[in-house]
Amino acid sequence: MADFNDIMLDLKRKLYKPVYFLHGEESYFIDEISNYIEQHVLDETEKGFNQTVLYGRDTDLGSIISLAKGFPMMGEKQVVIVKEAQTLKELSKSTGDGEEVKEKKSSSDKNPLIAYLENPQPSTVLVFCFKYKKLDARSTLAKTIAKKAVLFESKKLYDNKIPDWINGYLKDKKYSINPKAAALLAEYLGNDLSKIANEVGKLCLNLPENSEITIDHIQQNIGISKDFNVFELQDALSKKDVLKTNRIVQYFAANTKENPLIMTNASLYNYFQKVLLYHFVPDKSRGSVASALGMNPFFVEGYERAARNYNTAKLKSIFGYLHECDARSKGVDNVSVEDGDLLKEMVFKILH
Repeated sequence: MADFNDIMLDLKRKLYKPVYFLHGEESYFIDEISNYIEQHVLDETEKGFNQTVLYGRDTDLGSIISLAKGFPMMGEKQVVIVKEAQTLKELSKSTGDGEEVKEKKSSSDKNPLIAYLENPQPSTVLVFCFKYKKLDARSTLAKTIAKKAVLFESKKLYDNKIPDWINGYLKDKKYSINPKAAALLAEYLGNDLSKIANEVGKLCLNLPENSEITIDHIQQNIGISKDFNVFELQDALSKKDVLKTNRIVQYFAANTKENPLIMTNASLYNYFQKVLLYHFVPDKSRGSVASALGMNPFFVEGYERAARNYNTAKLKSIFGYLHECDARSKGVDNVSVEDGDLLKEMVFKILH
C-alpha cells in the first residue's frame, strides 16, 4: 500500500506513475495528492490541451479509459483526473459495502480499468479520487491496482493523533505550536483535516514564519476563548476549583450554541476515562503514562492531579452523571430542563 509522504516525494521529484487510485474515508490526503498533480504536472500552457477533469456522476469508466489511451497534444504528458469517482457505478461493485456483485469471468466483460492497467498509456497520468469509502481489498480490482499502479488508502486519523498531525503540518510551513494550543484546536475542530488545515492556514497568514502559535493567537484569529473552553473546565475540575469551574459553566450555559452540551459531555467523558485509566497504569512515570493514555507528556501532570482528587469509586459515579445528563439532554425523563441547567447540575454532582 502506497504511503502519502512517499507519493508526494515522488511527485515533487517529477516521478509520475500512469495511474493513481486514491480511496478512503479521509478526503484531505486525497485532495492533497490530486491537487498537486493538477497544479504541477503540466505548466499553464499545456493544461488547456492536455489536462481534463471529470466527475464520476457525469461520465462512465469506458469513456475515462478511452480518454486515458489518447496521446498528449504538443507535450510529453496528459493528465486525466476523475473526481467523485465513488459515484462511478462500475467501481461501486468493488467497495465491499454491500453493493458488490459476483465478478464475471469472461474476458470480454472485464472491468475496463483492469484491462487498462495491463497496458497503461505511459504518457498519461490518470487519477481517481474515490472519497469517503474504500475498495474491498479482496476484489480483483483492488488487487490489480495494488500490483500495477499506485493504490493509496486515505484513513481517518484517531482523535488522539490530531495534535501531532497539527504539529507536523505547521512544522512543514515553518511554524510551531505549543501543546495546549494544539490540543485545543483538535478538540474544537474535530478530526476533519481539511477544516483544521483551513483554520491553521488563517493563523499562518497573520503570523511571521518561525512563530509559535499560542492559545492567544487562536482566540484572536479563530474565536475560541482562551479562558472559557473545555480544557480550562477540565483543568478546573482536576483541581476541584469550584469558583473557576462555576465561572466556566455559567459561560457555557449562556453560550450553548458555541458550546453545545453534547460536545462538552463527550469531552468530559473522554477526560474522566483517561483519569480512570491513569489509576491502572503500573508505571506512573511521565513517559509511560503519556504512552499508555495516548497523549503529550505535557498533560500528564493534570491527570495525576485529577487522579488524586477522584478515586475509582467517584469516577464510577461521574460516568453515571455523564450518562444521565446525556440522556436527559436528548429528552429522556426530561421535558423542560434546558441544556445549561443540565450542565450546571451535572458539574455540581461531579465536584461534590
